[in-house]
Amino acid sequence: MLRSEKFRNAAPEFEPLRIGTGWTIEDLDKPQVIVESSFGDSHPGSVHLDYIFNEVITGITEAGCKAAKYFCTDICDGIAQGHDGMNYSLLSREAIADMMEVHMMASPFDAGVFIAACDKAIPGQLMAMARIDMPSVFVPGGVMSAGPNLLTLEQIGSYKAKFERGEISKEEFDSYKRTACPSCGACQFMGTASTMQVMSEALGLAIPGAALIPTALGSLRRMSRRAGKLIRMLIEEDLRPSKILTRKAFENAIMIHAAIAGSSNGLLHLPALAHEVGIELEPELFDEINRKIPWLVNVRPSGHYPADYFWRAGGTLAVMRELSDYLHMDALTVTGKTIAENIDDLDSANFFKNRQGDLKVYGLVQEDVIRHINNPIRSEGSLAILKGNLAPEGAVVKHSAVAPEMHEVKLKARVFDSEEEAMDAVWKKVVQPGEAVFVRYEGPKGSGMPEMFYTTEAIASAPELISSTALITDGRFSGATRGPAIGHVSPEAMEGGPIALVEDGDIIEVNIPARSLNIIGVAGEEKTAEEIETILAERKANWKQPELKFKKGVLGRFVRGAVSAMKGGYLQ
Repeated sequence: MLRSEKFRNAAPEFEPLRIGTGWTIEDLDKPQVIVESSFGDSHPGSVHLDYIFNEVITGITEAGCKAAKYFCTDICDGIAQGHDGMNYSLLSREAIADMMEVHMMASPFDAGVFIAACDKAIPGQLMAMARIDMPSVFVPGGVMSAGPNLLTLEQIGSYKAKFERGEISKEEFDSYKRTACPSCGACQFMGTASTMQVMSEALGLAIPGAALIPTALGSLRRMSRRAGKLIRMLIEEDLRPSKILTRKAFENAIMIHAAIAGSSNGLLHLPALAHEVGIELEPELFDEINRKIPWLVNVRPSGHYPADYFWRAGGTLAVMRELSDYLHMDALTVTGKTIAENIDDLDSANFFKNRQGDLKVYGLVQEDVIRHINNPIRSEGSLAILKGNLAPEGAVVKHSAVAPEMHEVKLKARVFDSEEEAMDAVWKKVVQPGEAVFVRYEGPKGSGMPEMFYTTEAIASAPELISSTALITDGRFSGATRGPAIGHVSPEAMEGGPIALVEDGDIIEVNIPARSLNIIGVAGEEKTAEEIETILAERKANWKQPELKFKKGVLGRFVRGAVSAMKGGYLQ
């Protein structure tokens, strides 16, 4: 018996309330499908989702099911940058998942189709799908086109830093700002939004070829309608997320994350999603996979091309073909078929041949955007997990964006207890080459774990700093981050982790090849490991936990209950 039938029999008010909503008697007998979207005027990644929504509903109707429209709009990390709004970003993932749980469990739905394009809406929706475990499919909302001269949004932070330093005029800066987002869709680089679209497909929860379709193309409409039609099969086969989200699926996703040089925020979202199905993704697994999987995708911010070129080059499926000797090709997907079967089907339908035609218009071939496995951009993936006396539980660095000369370096600590202080110091050139800029008390329990985007851009856009200065934080970074940025340092400062004990002038050793992050000296003088241990113990004895910055509301609940960043930063 369908879940909707049970509800209908249990609640006599059910039928009149549905009829009052516009349903017919015939609709009541059909499988009932919730269609949840992050549509809203919040930002370009959600403002267009209404037309995708309509295509999905058309597909559901054609499949003989009845759709019900629900909405849970997301926020925009770009709009939230530079002020306390960013503190709400990570927790919005939890709020979206919770609200969707309410929607799905309080009403008698048999299946769901979920639509989102951006940073926290995608993982929030995927978490809800996993938690509720009803037949479901995810529909990625596509990506916007680049602006003039391939201008992409992540460059605006760099231009802001240059404007603040007087290197470009206000007119130049205004021109960049007004042309960086020429259309709707996710931002045009492999940031968190684009990364999580790819992850939804890599995990098997989105239909093959769905991630990062340019919003200007009719392919996005066709994919959306197809996803709606798919729901009848999912119901009949009882194909639920728990049958798809296996450890194999997560290992596949991490391998593809490594190959695309995905956002470091993936190390928050994938573990949080895995937690929903009872799987623990250890930080070491990410490092192990990134050591063996080559970086293949030449897309910004680590590479050259805008993100819409990724789909035109074959997208996630092309990456899967290149990684076929590494991936679990027998992993089940939302089509009811394996990854290997999906690739064969799309190959027979000329998907890859058609993508070659798309790139030819730009004078490119697939190899320009998605390298072949025997000719990678780099032999390792983009991320590394660092550990040591500064980060006993781990820290994350996107070393594909770090200058080679910064992979093994000793730096002098300059410590700040907020991003605002650090950013001001960088702009005013207080920060000098050879320093490690610490921004602490910005972890999940400190401030909700905001991004440090403007500070990283200020460093990355300064020629004298990008190859000589690191930023180390218990906060996180934007998927657009470039340069020597080490984040997610755990335990975080608010929990009394070693990052809370660092003082100005301490010597910090970063060794990415050795995967280590350590305090090795004090006041410019190197010490033995035993001496450093004693010094840190003395500092810890004198440390006092600061008062929580946020004591009420949803942010207050989050900072009290969030787990470590290295576990996913989810709310317990």
